[in-house]
Amino acid sequence: MAKGLGEAIMGAKCPRCREGNLFPVSVFSFRKLTQINGACPQCGVNLQPEPRFFDGAMYISYAFSVALVISVFVGLNILFERPELWMYLVTIAVINSLLLPVMLRYSKVLYLYAIGKIRYKGGKS
Repeated sequence: MAKGLGEAIMGAKCPRCREGNLFPVSVFSFRKLTQINGACPQCGVNLQPEPRFFDGAMYISYAFSVALVISVFVGLNILFERPELWMYLVTIAVINSLLLPVMLRYSKVLYLYAIGKIRYKGGKS
């Protein structure tokens, strides 16, 4: 059964069939961080439209990082009256290390869905 757009993006599924996995391992895995399947295992659509296509995803990853820094800054200022500099640095380093695979992979997922020109066809093609 085909998934909705939001569910397909959150599950890192193929934009054409919304069933096949974009990554060879779990989206939350630290293994093979930058590897994406060359073709969808379900419908066979090419998931790498051109060489170095996913280099543009670094802009989305950068936006995720900026959002993380701002969130930590606001959160620490709400929780503590006068947070020390080391609190910001340690918190950002730890949270960034934990979220690194998710941020890198979802930047690729969003970039493929937004720029990849792969349209949903429903089911197998």
